[in-house]
Amino acid sequence: MKLYRFLSADDTSEFCHKVTAALNKGWVLQGDPTYAFDAANGVMRCGQAVVKETAGTYRPDMKLGEQ
Repeated sequence: MKLYRFLSADDTSEFCHKVTAALNKGWVLQGDPTYAFDAANGVMRCGQAVVKETAGTYRPDMKLGEQ
C-alpha cells in the first residue's frame, strides 16, 4: 500500500527534525515544500508531503506516523 502524510510545523528546527525523522523511517519527499504566514499566530509555517510504500492493507484508523 502507499501511505501519505503532510508534515507541518512553525518555521523552526522542529520542522526540520520532523522531516528528517520521517525520511529516516523510510518516508520519501513528495512534491515541493510549502511556506506560508499564519496570521492568527503571527508565525511562518512550513509543510512537506511525504509518501511511503509498505506491506499491508490501508485502514483509516492507522497511525501513519508509526508506519
